[in-house]
Amino acid sequence: MKKSLSTTLSALAIASNCLAQNPAISAIYTPDPAPYVHGDKVYLFIDHDEDDATYFLMKDWLVFSTEDMVNWQYLGAQVNTATFKWAKQGDRAWAAQAVEHKGKWYWYLCCNTADGKDALCVAVADSPTGPWRDAIGAPLATGFGFIDPTVFIDDDGKPYLFWGNKGFWYGELNDDMISFKNGYKEVPGYTDPKSFGDLQSKMDWSIGKEREMTQYEEGPWVTKRNGIYYAVYPAGGVPEYMAYSTAPSVHGPWTFKGRIMNEAENSFTIHGGNIHFKGKDYMFYHNGALPNGSGFKRSTAIEEFKFNADGSIPFIPFTKDGVQPVGSLNPYNTVEGETMSQSWGVKLDRLAGTKHYVTSIHNGDWTRVRNVDFGSEAAKEICAEVLNVKNPGAIEFYADALSGKPFARIEVDGSKNIINSTIAKSPTGNHDVYILFRGGDEQLFDFDWWKVGK
Repeated sequence: MKKSLSTTLSALAIASNCLAQNPAISAIYTPDPAPYVHGDKVYLFIDHDEDDATYFLMKDWLVFSTEDMVNWQYLGAQVNTATFKWAKQGDRAWAAQAVEHKGKWYWYLCCNTADGKDALCVAVADSPTGPWRDAIGAPLATGFGFIDPTVFIDDDGKPYLFWGNKGFWYGELNDDMISFKNGYKEVPGYTDPKSFGDLQSKMDWSIGKEREMTQYEEGPWVTKRNGIYYAVYPAGGVPEYMAYSTAPSVHGPWTFKGRIMNEAENSFTIHGGNIHFKGKDYMFYHNGALPNGSGFKRSTAIEEFKFNADGSIPFIPFTKDGVQPVGSLNPYNTVEGETMSQSWGVKLDRLAGTKHYVTSIHNGDWTRVRNVDFGSEAAKEICAEVLNVKNPGAIEFYADALSGKPFARIEVDGSKNIINSTIAKSPTGNHDVYILFRGGDEQLFDFDWWKVGK
């Protein structure tokens, strides 16, 4: 695939003038974000809209992680529909959420059975990077609208699963995390006879477009804070906005508290949830704001917010700037090429396992890494690994903007994969680093990792 000179110049102009952090991941479409805090990391479990989707076309689920909320490392396409032999293959890999419990990781997902029924399923692994396997060998539950599972573990250690579209169900899980203790039932308080008096009205997506609805739509996210239970969810029919309810118990009664986000940019759905990490609160959601994005090509975005003094969630406006770093990146340790805050043109592999890289690299493509701490002493050399060299090229490293001269350049000729080069003039202190790929018109090579040395 060739890229025109005008495309390359446009990419450079965007890199020089746009410091937007939203969407948070640029190299692949990432709808329905489900963040999970584990120690000093946030793991992001997401599904994936295909590049050529004209309707919902979703084949696998992905994992990312971050320690600073801006640089996201790709950890692979760890689960796909083939993980579940009983499921419809090659599509319907919809919203999901994972959690760690007693040393095991449980990923609650939704797909279709081979005969087309909505189904909840569970994958299990020893770590977020797998290997993941079907925990049951069959659906956890099936039913109309059984999609968008979210898992919540209460302070007493009891786990619960919530889910549903045009209906809201929940059940307490056994300690094995793969079966219900006493079955499941509808969440009380979400049947609004004024809006949902019969099945036909449940199927009418236009309901709620002209007025606020107290009715949950889909995509629940359940948390607890200072004794208050929160359910955040898309509401209002289509297009959806983000709303929330609270309750004194995980069993309710739930009280509608209102809108907290408007309808997402260039997307008729909105889906996500909130976490507390390093002393800050964040709301994740998706939109269609990436180039070529749409309601079927959606991307994760993040906003910081603060709870009100009474525990209520404020209205959270959308921003292009997104969130600020809560840590720095050490370039003297190996930095995976697939760790980035922003990118143009490149893609990510679609592999499971622990080995991942940046691919589909052409002249003028670039990635950005934020808040890189070079320290007080200038670095003298730089090293990188490339893979699958198709055509010669170069990797250039810039501080803070794609302008002026790069502080380092690595020539790639295909003779070796690990390449060392001297640094012309090393930055010191903290800087954003842009990594620019140079070469001819054809695809160049894959990019694995980089680091600097003294």
